[in-house]
Amino acid sequence: MQQIARSVALALNTLPKPHRVMLGSLTAMTLAVAIWQPLLNHHDENKETLVRKIELEATQHLTGTDASEPDDQTTPLPDEDLPADQKEAEGTQDAKEYTVASGDTLSSVLNQYGIDLSNINALVGSDGALRNLNVGQSLNWQVNADGELDTLDWEISRRETRHYTRRANGTYSMERQLQQGEWQDHTLAGTVKGSFASSAQQAGLSAGETASVIKALQWQMDFRKLRSGDQFSTIFSREILAGKRMQSQLQAVRVRSGGKDYYAFRAEDGKFYDQNASGLAKGFLRYPTAKTYRVSSNFNPRRLNPVTGRITPHRGVDFAVPIGTPVLATGDGEVVVANAKGGAAGKYVAIRHGRQYMTRYMHLSRVMVKPGQKVKRGDRIALSGNTGRSTGPHLHFEIWINNQAVNPLTAKLPRMEGLTGKERKTYLAQAKAWQSQLTF
Repeated sequence: MQQIARSVALALNTLPKPHRVMLGSLTAMTLAVAIWQPLLNHHDENKETLVRKIELEATQHLTGTDASEPDDQTTPLPDEDLPADQKEAEGTQDAKEYTVASGDTLSSVLNQYGIDLSNINALVGSDGALRNLNVGQSLNWQVNADGELDTLDWEISRRETRHYTRRANGTYSMERQLQQGEWQDHTLAGTVKGSFASSAQQAGLSAGETASVIKALQWQMDFRKLRSGDQFSTIFSREILAGKRMQSQLQAVRVRSGGKDYYAFRAEDGKFYDQNASGLAKGFLRYPTAKTYRVSSNFNPRRLNPVTGRITPHRGVDFAVPIGTPVLATGDGEVVVANAKGGAAGKYVAIRHGRQYMTRYMHLSRVMVKPGQKVKRGDRIALSGNTGRSTGPHLHFEIWINNQAVNPLTAKLPRMEGLTGKERKTYLAQAKAWQSQLTF
């Protein structure tokens, strides 16, 4: 043993000083623990009894009725202790809400929520309009316990919602739900400064409302010729829904131009009349001549041209009239073309009637009006002839409605008319009330 101790001491002496210090410290700590350990094993009898009692109570608690519940969970309350609204919520079907975004289709929306394709096809079968969803529209639906689409609400607009309900056979019924707004009358007046459209906008009229004013008085005046200082007053009935204007309807209008007043009032039939219940839409003659002549070529969008031999549209009707036959304006209007130089159409006249209608008269021998001239229905405007690209004496007559050529023999044209009897009496009473409100 002494030999071992001597060897250890020799080894320690060969170690550097820092190592010898560290090793000495570890040795001292080991001896201290060895001396302290017997003291820990010496228990006070009273303390040992207390420790055992605490351990016993803890063991009894863990093995009781609550031992099966993990400490991080709470025991659910019995059903009878749940609030009524919570019970109702637990029994509710799975409800979803979605706002349509760009590129969405009904299938792409419902598929991502696990709705079966058979449900979607049955839904579209009840209303094909579901194929055309628009951005911003809302979809709300509920799924039943079997995972089937039970109901769906499609909010098309503030005004319209469509409700779909699943039937027992797997198909769907559709119910349209419409909301009605509140209609209110508004009087809007202004003074022309610049164009009528800009002046009307300054007075609070929308673009659509401005167009309805122009259309109502299109036979009485040309709004492009209003001058600065001319005045106008309107009455619109506007529908308000959820605080926003949905639609409007012109009821009455008064325009003062050049010191003269022009009126238009809406009657129960939806048409406009003046303050004397006379119709504002001017009537048309069906034929541009005093007598009826034979039709030598009908209106035909795919006619074979007898001169060129090509299939080209024949946008009017040809009447076989002798050269020099008086040609009449078929309606009140303004001459926009009076061409006396010829060309393919020969000498011809074009007349604008209001904003929607135009008539054209071709292959004339003599033009008797000038551009900008106002004409009345039945006025003589030219003499027929055989000028331009023509195979013989005739009058080519066209009618255009909204920039579209129509058949002059069958086109639906305005008729001059007025109200009579009880309708006239009711109209005059209402027009009188409106007239008193149309102030500047």
